[in-house]
Amino acid sequence: MGWKKPRTSPTTSGPWYARLATSAGRPAVLAATLLMSMPGEYHVAKFAGWTDPWAYGMPFSLSAYAGIAAVVAATRPKGARGRFSATVGAAFAIVLALAAQVVAHLVNTHHMDQDQAWLIAVTSMVPPAVLAHLLHLAATPVPAPSTSVDTAETPVVERVVEPVVEEQPLPAVPPKPEQAPVLPAAEPRPEPEPEEQRPERPAVKYTDPRCAVIRPLYDAGYRPTTTEMRDAFTAADLPAPTGSTLRGILRAEIEQQEPALATLPTRPTPLHRAG
Repeated sequence: MGWKKPRTSPTTSGPWYARLATSAGRPAVLAATLLMSMPGEYHVAKFAGWTDPWAYGMPFSLSAYAGIAAVVAATRPKGARGRFSATVGAAFAIVLALAAQVVAHLVNTHHMDQDQAWLIAVTSMVPPAVLAHLLHLAATPVPAPSTSVDTAETPVVERVVEPVVEEQPLPAVPPKPEQAPVLPAAEPRPEPEPEEQRPERPAVKYTDPRCAVIRPLYDAGYRPTTTEMRDAFTAADLPAPTGSTLRGILRAEIEQQEPALATLPTRPTPLHRAG
């Protein structure tokens, strides 16, 4: 069964209130955390010697840096150039944001002195370091998407097994006398029963066409793991989704369409087979 590349991101399965919390909750949480983080990052910039309005640039630079690095790390396929650097940058941005909050609150509660040389030096290096890494990510080429997968719909062809007819031996005919005897009418030969046809896999129309990549893994009699599903995308020369997407969206939709697949056992590991 062929599949078409989805134009939009797949919708999270579940009740309407769960989908609403996922779609509307994430922007609300993002806005709330940005607003809560801005005062601490602003005060750290003030401690380092920046005056208004330049001190307001520290919250925006850290937030934008963390978001850009996280998006680049999540969207580039495994092994692509620049993905490791983006992952390190996202972790570094999180550390900077956490450190800014901790330092600001320690200073405001008089547990730490703001006039320390190391604090001023580290804070002063943040903007140029962020700019250099963002320019590095922008200069790293993004690999072109693979076009090796046929995007046309492949029709489902049903296999028809024709019954095999066994030939019955003909009765022996005696030599023809001067007057041929009248032979009794031959009994009708019974029709052979057709062979039992093997049941075909039902043709399922998935809402997310990427399900067709991992559906054949169930034919082995086991419920596929995250590693097996990711390997199937790699073998098809396609970018593998995240583990949560493979388990919570693609595998969940397949097992929702065919509930019997959810009862299959997981393939035993070599350690389980040895034990």
